[in-house]
Amino acid sequence: MRTMIPIFAASFISAAFGADLLLAQEYKNQDIAGWAMSEKLDGVRAYWDGRQLISRQGYAFTPPKGFTAGFPSFPMDGELYSGRGRFEQISATVRSASGNWDGIRLHVFDVPQAQGNLYQRLETASKWLKSHPSARFTVIPQVKVRDKQHALDFLKQVEALGGEGVMLRQPEARYASGRNGQLLKLKSEYDDECTVTRHYEGKGRNVGRLGAVGCKNQYGEFRIGSGFKDKDRDHPPKIGALITYRYRGFTQKGTPKFATFVRVRSDR
Repeated sequence: MRTMIPIFAASFISAAFGADLLLAQEYKNQDIAGWAMSEKLDGVRAYWDGRQLISRQGYAFTPPKGFTAGFPSFPMDGELYSGRGRFEQISATVRSASGNWDGIRLHVFDVPQAQGNLYQRLETASKWLKSHPSARFTVIPQVKVRDKQHALDFLKQVEALGGEGVMLRQPEARYASGRNGQLLKLKSEYDDECTVTRHYEGKGRNVGRLGAVGCKNQYGEFRIGSGFKDKDRDHPPKIGALITYRYRGFTQKGTPKFATFVRVRSDR
């Protein structure tokens, strides 16, 4: 598989672009009655600016000719996605100069510059799609939340199908950049990123190879020793690499509890 580096090096848009996107906070028992919920798609974030697809970090994707034919002139925020459990394939494809984009569509969850509430903004994209049915984007269905239990039941349904979690939106809020309380993620396990700062040698069957990594992010410094496959222990993430990990809450010290390695982030 080809990496994203040579492609993105030639198509950098703006280093600050990613800061302009709406980002999610974790659900922490907030009152979400009346909110909108949808499945959290494990794809690659992409912003259509009316001319091209741009990554969260400000790089222009290079989809096959014709992929964005039929896309509107107004911006749309969404996820490049082709199905559950396919993140690695999707990520590798959209960051390759010759990737096969068959099956991949932009799944839209907001139309930032449209007027009205979330439902009205999404209707702008839905109306466009009705008159351009061959356009390769989909508007993500939204479900009105009755109460917390309704959201938890929906989460169970999503996870039973192999989904990652649920996104919760305050539907009356305008699209706003950064992490704020209008967008929450609900999951049985949460994920985040950290920077690898150190390698610790393993014990037992892992003597002579990786046992754990030291990591650092906004929560402080901590170790991650589980989730690594044999190939990861033989060829560990490099010092300075950004990795994704999953966790279940926090320790009394405020560091992630039961942190488990997921993947090296190649899109950062």
